[in-house]
Amino acid sequence: MTLRLGDILVERGVLSEAQRERILEHQRIHARPFGLLAEEMFGVSPQAVELAWASQFARIAEWVDPAGFEPSREALNLVDARQAWQFGVLPLRIECEELVIATTEDRLARALRFSGWRIPMTCRFVLCEEEALFDALAVRKPMAGLTADSMRALKISQG
Repeated sequence: MTLRLGDILVERGVLSEAQRERILEHQRIHARPFGLLAEEMFGVSPQAVELAWASQFARIAEWVDPAGFEPSREALNLVDARQAWQFGVLPLRIECEELVIATTEDRLARALRFSGWRIPMTCRFVLCEEEALFDALAVRKPMAGLTADSMRALKISQG
């Protein structure tokens, strides 16, 4: 069973169970998104809602190893190397008029925003481990100065 957004926010200590229930009561009457109500009623940050949403999606999403795919040229051409590295996206294929894009749980919200303004078709996201994404980007979307090792080192220095 998939956890609801409110359950994840409680699980992460962002909301109490009582706060979750108050939001659900309000939502039944006003039919507004749970995350928006959490922000308005209890000052939950948009970032916390976004992270909880990404966690919720990760629990039901398809997980892949991008090394096991030979991305189609048509899909790869929809994103340039800078965008792929900046937004953490690797286009894999076009399937049923949807672009299938691999990204990580941590980069999902940003990848979704990017696809909304840049990709001229519906996108479907699949998730992968960060290490696998870096390795695949280094092979499929090489960019001067960026390697899987440099991205790992950057994450360690920021972390």
